[in-house]
Amino acid sequence: MKTYLVGGAVRDRLLGLPPGDRDFVVVGATPEAMLARGFRPVGRDFPVFLHPDTGEEYALARTERKTGRGHRGFVVHADPSVTLEQDLERRDFTINAIAEDETGALLDPFGGLPDLQARVLRHVGPAFVEDPLRVLRAARFLARLAPLGFTLAPQTLALMREMVAAGELTDLTPERVWQELARALAAPRPSAFLHTLRACGALAVVLPEVDALYGVPQRAEFHPEVDTGVHIELVCDMAARLAPGDDIVGFAALTHDLGKALTPADVLPRHVGHERAGLAPLRALCERLKVPNEHRALAELACREHLVMHRFDELRATTVYALLQRCDGLRRPERVRRFALVCEADKRGRAGHAEDDYPQGRALLAALAAAQSVRAGQVADDGLQGPALGAALERARIAAIAAATGKRP
Repeated sequence: MKTYLVGGAVRDRLLGLPPGDRDFVVVGATPEAMLARGFRPVGRDFPVFLHPDTGEEYALARTERKTGRGHRGFVVHADPSVTLEQDLERRDFTINAIAEDETGALLDPFGGLPDLQARVLRHVGPAFVEDPLRVLRAARFLARLAPLGFTLAPQTLALMREMVAAGELTDLTPERVWQELARALAAPRPSAFLHTLRACGALAVVLPEVDALYGVPQRAEFHPEVDTGVHIELVCDMAARLAPGDDIVGFAALTHDLGKALTPADVLPRHVGHERAGLAPLRALCERLKVPNEHRALAELACREHLVMHRFDELRATTVYALLQRCDGLRRPERVRRFALVCEADKRGRAGHAEDDYPQGRALLAALAAAQSVRAGQVADDGLQGPALGAALERARIAAIAAATGKRP
């Protein structure tokens, strides 16, 4: 019985990245032997155990055989005869198929170390095509690793195109698509996720509403990048810079301009009313992928209100208060903060504008703080109740916003 550290823990240490969860492969063991040592079983599809002291995962070495479509269509075989190399061979990318033994020695039967040095994401072998989820995983890994200089091996991209053309991605469950999307949006460079999926044809399958934005022109005086799809890539990367790791902000950044794909051709490159037009495709996307409620709420808010936010300097205090109400900001101040970040990412996510200031965001947060400072007890001295108290509280909050921002009531 031998134990090896495998996968992301080895890869990230070699790349100098912060360590994450550690996963181990056990060769030459049986489930009974693991139980006898105090390990707790947790695997449903194959034997995985938790260490009795550390809680870390230890999986028995296994092989997989394709028996059906999709990422679940596999039969797993795990017994003491399965070798480490056989276990590593079923993995997705060479940089994830490096193992480290108990002495610290590295075992690399599929060339992961040279690929780490060359900054190449490459599939391990022909079995890559058996799991369509690996198309999304490749794109998601690039969203994380592109800042380190990683690119996709041409042979891997060719396999991904074959998988898409064969219709394999239609078998992916919404939950797994969303999981990969959310992780990509929380990565340092989400544009690499979009770019990779588009390069292999997968973006049109899993995110057709986003794919439709590519090639749609915008007015060059406002958007030097012109192409709306390129703009979305810039906005997503800016959101990742402004709100690192926040996939709620990232999702709103991704979807805030979906309405531009619906602009009639004879109106282009203007996009009058694209904010409202974008709500229908956004809601369809959210329903299809079962997007969590807070992601959806912020995305709808950003889609509908981002142009209002850009014109913040023109708004009166009454209008600012109404915007805060539409944000549900007094109950959910974090949503206001995120909304301001999405709008800032939109404004700075344009070619040549990455370092622009966005005072509108600071002004909105100042307005929120002013409104929050007014409490019901402060305006209830005259025995006001019910609607009369609510109206007085609203007037006091609008006055506080006016005083804090210098705006007319």
